[in-house]
Amino acid sequence: MHVLIFGGAGFVGLNIAQGLLERGHAVTIFDATGLPAAAQRAFEPYRERLHLVQGDVTDASAVAAAIGNGCDAVVMGAAITAGAERDAADPERILAVNLLAQVPILRAAHGSGIRRVINLSSAASYGASGQRFAVLEETTPCEPVSLYAISKFASERVAARLSDLWKTDVISVRLSAVFGPFERGGGVRDTPSPQALIAACCARNEPALLNEPGDKDWVYAVDVADAVCLLLEAEKPRHALYNISNAATFTAETWGRAFATGRTGFTCRLAQHGETPTVPVFAPNRGRLSTTRLADEFGWRARFDCATSAEHFGGWFDQYGRD
Repeated sequence: MHVLIFGGAGFVGLNIAQGLLERGHAVTIFDATGLPAAAQRAFEPYRERLHLVQGDVTDASAVAAAIGNGCDAVVMGAAITAGAERDAADPERILAVNLLAQVPILRAAHGSGIRRVINLSSAASYGASGQRFAVLEETTPCEPVSLYAISKFASERVAARLSDLWKTDVISVRLSAVFGPFERGGGVRDTPSPQALIAACCARNEPALLNEPGDKDWVYAVDVADAVCLLLEAEKPRHALYNISNAATFTAETWGRAFATGRTGFTCRLAQHGETPTVPVFAPNRGRLSTTRLADEFGWRARFDCATSAEHFGGWFDQYGRD
């Protein structure tokens, strides 16, 4: 396949791109920014099958040109992961990127006969329901609160409605708390994972001091990429919405301790009384996302748990993560 990824230079998009390239597919990355240095090096073996388009996802003509240039499938991954301050300061831009931009994408995909569209949504869609249910099924009622959560939930409903009207194949996936390779700071991610902040402390030779343990169904970005690739390659998935998560929960503190193993002089622990935390855990506690749909239909389960993701990420960090 030739897959076009909007927001492809974001860290989830880059992991999906790498997964597709490793499987032999061609990839076009559409993003407002260029590839970070780590991705440039990691993708070097695949340069003949990798194409880059620098553009704004809210530019309908640029979107249509990218889709019309020839592709088989599209991943809608452009998003502003906004915190409360940005919600208050710039709601127009958040909604423009996270929600309104998808309509020209879906229209162009429909007009070009695109085989399948994957819409990257979020566990944030569950909103307040996440505080009341221990396990969150795709059928659990959603009560999103933040603009990011509202826009992600709305994107699912808009995609489902236009898919029905236009007879197109659109699948939304709700991603749990994602961490892993290529995550970095930037202008569109206000709430980085604690794992990324722990790695940043390591790169600066500073201790990683967490404000709380951060117990959650963290999902490694490589597992997310595997699931998205599976849904892109599948002949006809039975559902239009899937959770992508980890069956097991673990704490960011435990992960950080595993990551610190063998790294002389680096420590990761909870901040003690009087100490200023260097690693805030932004994502609120919520129920665990059920992955029964993916498991029952495709046999998919996350491959990386706390220990194996820390080991895998440690190898990636040593090779690429200190840029």
